[in-house]
Amino acid sequence: MSPLLDVSDDVRAEIGDEEAERLLAGENAPGSYDCTSCRTPGNTEQEHTSTVLFVGEETAVLAFAHASCIPSQVVAVSEEQLKGAVRSLTGDSPVGSVPAQALAPDGADLPAEQAVLGVTCGQILVNEQLFPAIVVEPTGPIARPGADGPGDDFLPLLIEAGFVPVTDVASPPQKLPGWSVLVAMGQLHAVLQANPGGQPIAWWQAHQPLAVTDGWRASANQQNNVLVYCAPAGAIGQQPREDLMREALEKAAAGGLLVAAAMPLAGT
Repeated sequence: MSPLLDVSDDVRAEIGDEEAERLLAGENAPGSYDCTSCRTPGNTEQEHTSTVLFVGEETAVLAFAHASCIPSQVVAVSEEQLKGAVRSLTGDSPVGSVPAQALAPDGADLPAEQAVLGVTCGQILVNEQLFPAIVVEPTGPIARPGADGPGDDFLPLLIEAGFVPVTDVASPPQKLPGWSVLVAMGQLHAVLQANPGGQPIAWWQAHQPLAVTDGWRASANQQNNVLVYCAPAGAIGQQPREDLMREALEKAAAGGLLVAAAMPLAGT
């Protein structure tokens, strides 16, 4: 019995027709696997499965995912990220918040001393439904590329990119077309922004893939949406519990210091 595999044109172009046909014939396809997105078991003989090729500078890793989680695609990552993703399969990656280089919403690099973002994952109750959330907060003011002076343009830049100011955390934010959240091999890799010239590009990308809880992954796959909240430096802080994170978000919203957007999982 041939496996129920989906090999996209992009994946086929990377691995070659011969290898793609072997996979589709079942010669190199696993029977059972752990989904690279939700990390729950899958079976290529019983359910539609996507082939996902992670490509670094020197190496590539072929992984498998439920087709209902993410479609077959090529995911470009740094060599360090690729090694970290492989390590995640053995549970050898840290849990918690992670700093990363950011890009301005128009794709221009932010000044290095202002470009470090803190990212925290948690679940949040909205309209009596549990949603996965990402809270993004810089460690210092973010200046508009090319601007002089110490001003903080983090929220204005995001509003120009389509994020919406939050006045009530209990209401869900609007969807932001073209943006998505990349969760692969059970870990958070990046927030991707629309790129009119081609494939989405990373607005935020983890130096090392960020481990998330089983509950967060389950919510992400159930809702197929992640709520991304952003606040200026010092507005949220590193909160050790989800209830404290919710309180900090509500305080920031009340002070006009919070923007948000809903984003699908990458590949949609």
